[in-house]
Amino acid sequence: MEWLAADGYWLSRLVFQRALAVVYLVAFVNAANQFRALLGQHGLLPIPAYLARTPFRRSPSVFHAHYSDRFFGAVAWVGVAVSAALVLGLADGLPLPAHMAAWALLWALYVSIINVGQLWYAFGWESLLCEVGFLAIFLGSADHAPPLLILLALTWVLFRLEFGAGLIKMRGDRCWRELTCLYYHHETQPMPNPLSWYFHRLPKPLHRVEAAANHVTQLAVPFLLFVPQPVAGTAALMIVITQFWLVLSGNFSWLNTLTIVVAVSALGDGLLGVVLPVEPPALMLAMPAWYQAVVLGVSALIVILSYWPVRNLLSPDQRMNYSFTPLHLVNTYGAFGSVTRVRHEIVVEGTSELTLRADTDWREYEFKGKPTDVRRRPPQVAPYHLRLDWLMWFAALSRGYAEPWLERLLARLLENDRTTLKLLRGNPFPEEPPHYVRAVLYRYRFTTRQERRETGAWWHRTLVGQYHPPMRAGRTAIS
Repeated sequence: MEWLAADGYWLSRLVFQRALAVVYLVAFVNAANQFRALLGQHGLLPIPAYLARTPFRRSPSVFHAHYSDRFFGAVAWVGVAVSAALVLGLADGLPLPAHMAAWALLWALYVSIINVGQLWYAFGWESLLCEVGFLAIFLGSADHAPPLLILLALTWVLFRLEFGAGLIKMRGDRCWRELTCLYYHHETQPMPNPLSWYFHRLPKPLHRVEAAANHVTQLAVPFLLFVPQPVAGTAALMIVITQFWLVLSGNFSWLNTLTIVVAVSALGDGLLGVVLPVEPPALMLAMPAWYQAVVLGVSALIVILSYWPVRNLLSPDQRMNYSFTPLHLVNTYGAFGSVTRVRHEIVVEGTSELTLRADTDWREYEFKGKPTDVRRRPPQVAPYHLRLDWLMWFAALSRGYAEPWLERLLARLLENDRTTLKLLRGNPFPEEPPHYVRAVLYRYRFTTRQERRETGAWWHRTLVGQYHPPMRAGRTAIS
C-alpha cells in the first residue's frame, strides 16, 4: 500500500520528533523536581491516598502495581534519560520495533504520572502531550517514509486544538466577541512573563487587532490544514507565528511550545527545507506489512474515538480541556473561555512572634513565578511548569481550588519542610520555623508607565482581606 507513505514530510517528521522529545524532557524533569512535595507520601495530595480510593480502570498507571517516592523518582528519571536519547537522535539507528518501543515507553510513563497527578496535572497541555505522544509512537524511524494517516491524525489534533479554543471563546465571554478581552488578559493571566507588562500597555486598538487575529487563526485557518500543500503548510505557519506571539506574552507551560511542535508536522518539507536544508535518505525502506496493519488499526481507533470530541465541538455546552478516555487519546481542548477583569493574589506570610498583635511583623514567602513582591519583574519560566504557582492563581479565583492542599502547605511551612520550601523562591525563616503562618488576599494590577518610572515597581497592590486565618504548629487556625 504505497499510498500509506507520505511524500514530502520526512524533514517535518524528523523536526517534530526531536522537538517532541524536548517537550517530554521538560515534562519529566518537571515531574522529577516537584513530585515529592506535591504528590509524594508526605506531599500536599499524596499519591498513596489517591490510589487507595481510585481503581486502575479510572486511572491506568504503573503506580497501581507499586508506589514509593523512590519508585516515582525512578520513573521520572527514566523518562528524562529516554527523552534525552531521542533528542540526540540515538534511537534513529534502531530497528523499527525498538524505535517504536522507545516512544511507547515515554507515553506509558507519562500517562502513569498524570493519572495519579490529581489537581497538579489537571491542565490541557498534559492530555495534549499524551495524545501527541501516542501518535508519535507510530510515525516511524528515519529510514522509513512517515505514514500519511498518522500525519493526518496529528493535523486533526492541531485542528481540534485551535478550533476548539476559538469556539470556546466565541461561546464564552462576550469580551471575545467585542474584541476587548485583551484589555485585561495580559494582566490577569495565570503567570505573566517579563514582556506581559509591555503587552498590557499596548494601545487598545492593537489589543482589538490581537483579538481579531486570534479569531481568524483559530476559527478559519484550521480548515486550511486539510488543503494540499503549500496551502496547508502556510496555514500551519500562521499558527506557528500566532503561538510564538503567545510565548512572548505569557507563561503557559509547554502549551504553546507543543502546539508549535504539532504544527511543524503539517508544514511540509518545502517550507522547512528553506531554513533546514537537510536531505532525506536516497533510498528509504518499504513499510513492513505488520507496520501498515498497525497504522491502519491506530487510524481506525482515532476515527472511532473522535466521535466524542466532535460531538463536544458541536455542542452549545462545549467542554474545555477534557479527556474522554483514561488514556487521554483523543481529547477536547480550549482556553480562556472567560477572562478575569481583576487580578487577585494569595500572599502567604509567617511570623516568629509568639503573640499576635495588630502590629505583628509578618514576612512574606516569595514564589518562583507568581507575583508577590511588587518590585520583582515577572520571570520567564515556560516551558517549565510551576504547578504550585498555577494552583495558587486558581485558588485566588475560588476557595474550592485550595481545598485541602493549601492548609497542608501552611502546615509544612510551620515545619520548615525542606521539600516544600524547594517549591518557593526563598525562605524568610532560615534559622527556625515561624510560629504562625497565614494567607491574605491582595488585588494586583500592573503599574502605569508613570508609576513604573517613579517607583520601579511592576505591580501595584491593594489589600482585600484575610484568605486563611493565622495557623500555628499543630495546624490550629486562629480566628
